[in-house]
Amino acid sequence: MKREWWHDKAAYQIYPKSFYDSNGDGIGDIQGIIRKLDYIHDLGIDILWISPMFQSPMVDNGYDISDYYAIDPMFGTMEDMEELIAEAKKRKISILMDLVVNHCSSEHKWFKEAMRDPDGPYGKYFYIVDGKDGEVPCNWRSYFGGSVWEKVPGYENKFYFHSFAKEQPDLNWENPKVREEIYKMICWWMEKGLGGFRIDAIMNIKKDLTWTDLPADGPDGMADVYKVSQKVDGIGDFLLEMRHRCFDPYDGLAIGEAMFLKEDAVQRFIGEKGYFSSIFAFEPCHAYRKGKNYKEYMWPQPFDDWREETAKNQKMLGDAGFEANIIENHDQPRGSSLFIPEKDYGFYSVTALATIIICQRGLPFLYQGQEIGMCNRKWKLEEFNDLETLSQYEISIDAGIEPEEALEICSHHSRDNARTPMQWNHEKNAGFSEGTPWMPVNENYTEINVEDQEKEYGSVLNYYKRLIRFRKSAEYKEILTYGSYEPIMEDQDHIFAYERKLGEKKLALICNFSGQPSSVTLETEYENVVFVNYEQTTMQGKDLLLKPYEVVVLEA
Repeated sequence: MKREWWHDKAAYQIYPKSFYDSNGDGIGDIQGIIRKLDYIHDLGIDILWISPMFQSPMVDNGYDISDYYAIDPMFGTMEDMEELIAEAKKRKISILMDLVVNHCSSEHKWFKEAMRDPDGPYGKYFYIVDGKDGEVPCNWRSYFGGSVWEKVPGYENKFYFHSFAKEQPDLNWENPKVREEIYKMICWWMEKGLGGFRIDAIMNIKKDLTWTDLPADGPDGMADVYKVSQKVDGIGDFLLEMRHRCFDPYDGLAIGEAMFLKEDAVQRFIGEKGYFSSIFAFEPCHAYRKGKNYKEYMWPQPFDDWREETAKNQKMLGDAGFEANIIENHDQPRGSSLFIPEKDYGFYSVTALATIIICQRGLPFLYQGQEIGMCNRKWKLEEFNDLETLSQYEISIDAGIEPEEALEICSHHSRDNARTPMQWNHEKNAGFSEGTPWMPVNENYTEINVEDQEKEYGSVLNYYKRLIRFRKSAEYKEILTYGSYEPIMEDQDHIFAYERKLGEKKLALICNFSGQPSSVTLETEYENVVFVNYEQTTMQGKDLLLKPYEVVVLEA
């Protein structure tokens, strides 16, 4: 495998609206990120991905972009963005922006021109299709519910396509002019000094242009649009073209949001000759998703499925490249709530989860607040902001679920859980803003916050700092970056264990991921305990006695 500059790094995602508000308007901003760069650097972070800050009507919290060359005023100015890139570079931090190019906003000038003249040149920037005698061209369901088709205003039998909300029309990647516009924009940003992009929803850019009905998978007679991306070919041509034109010339990092991949396709997507530098490892953290709606999801994450998906994922990758390993992001609930039963939440369970993820093969990717153990909150229906959550609540109600249960289901799984303001201290609004926060602060901020944890050696935050230093240390960086990954003890209940090997060097991570004591018998003699989340570890010969949520890293 060719070694890349980012292989031995640690990454961190910021959701800017909720990170830090510098001007008291209740919304996080670029100057807020700049003020916290020393905090991020002290954590051990080298790569910073920031969710969308482009100009947007904010129908989907910035994932509906109306101008790719402008910063939304709620976040600041282009000068602020240039300052952020420069200040990050001083701290040897590379900035990744969020690239949303499957679709744009219905407020984008291209789409406005397309609606003014659907048969004109800008009409071909989108998918504008004749219907079937005034009815939609096909029965595909959008990710947010309802048809993917919306009537073009003023036309009875013309429809435009949107995989997500109707305010997010899909761009026509089959049109070379659209691709040229996208590539020009990416290179413009790379010239400003970005380290690369995280690429959103990219698996949706290839469509079945026959617009053929799919077998209905719900009582509405529709079929989920993601099934289209699973059955069409040819997306690789677009993705390789984008990599060669936009990322290779800058040695840029391109991380794709590539879900629903078939096993034999993964190795085409990453690595030296892949479509992307890396993709996110969604399968392990999505093991709880047993259906297509919240009401069918498991809670909490089933341990055996998570462990099995992790092993399968690592084996599938082989030496092709690295995935970005996550336990949470802006699109799912908090990892400390999803993976850990509520009764077991605490320092040992949170740090056990952290160690399992950060010692795996791949690029460790933290999400803001993960490093202090931020968790889900209890919600009232009127507090939800997320379009997906509101849609899922209606789906649950339509399925006959009582409102109280539907609210509980949505409280578990809502993306809003990850979007509550960052908890900086135990003062008003968790220190996030001097104004009224755009989203309610989690009430537990008086117990879970950065300021208090910075002062306490035995806090989750300081554990994360030690863990990242351990991964990047001179003694263990090579094996934890490039060492092989082999699952072990897979038949033992609630034991998550694997070996990392490189040459003659071998490490084993063994974790009792449960609230009860456990014991394991080691097949190999290990000489040293090199990392642990308890003060002491009990070994009797080859028997390892594990306390609840104890994790140990052993060296042979």
